[in-house]
Amino acid sequence: VQLQASGGGTVQPGGSLRLSCEVRTNSSRLTAAAWHRQAPGKQRELVAQISRSGVTNYADSMKDRFAISRDNAKKMIYLQINSLKPEDTAVYYCNVAVGTNSYWGQGTLVTVSS
Repeated sequence: VQLQASGGGTVQPGGSLRLSCEVRTNSSRLTAAAWHRQAPGKQRELVAQISRSGVTNYADSMKDRFAISRDNAKKMIYLQINSLKPEDTAVYYCNVAVGTNSYWGQGTLVTVSS
């Protein structure tokens, strides 16, 4: 299983980004997925989770501006981030469960700066 995250970049405060995570696997047992982030000098934290059926769960501070979604047929996980703030600057990682195993992507860097 390989995860390829993309969509990061440098954006001005107030802007939006859509991160994508391609799950490269022949398995059909892709279940829960999540996005985490790690800001410079900080621990990795959960942003949002989504079940195979689309039930979502967000960290308390992420509920208003973040939206996780998925396309099971395409094996894609998405994270829409709106009204970006400088404190959103971080490497964003996707994480998926395939069967009983958990996999991480390499991360995509989001920089929010004017």
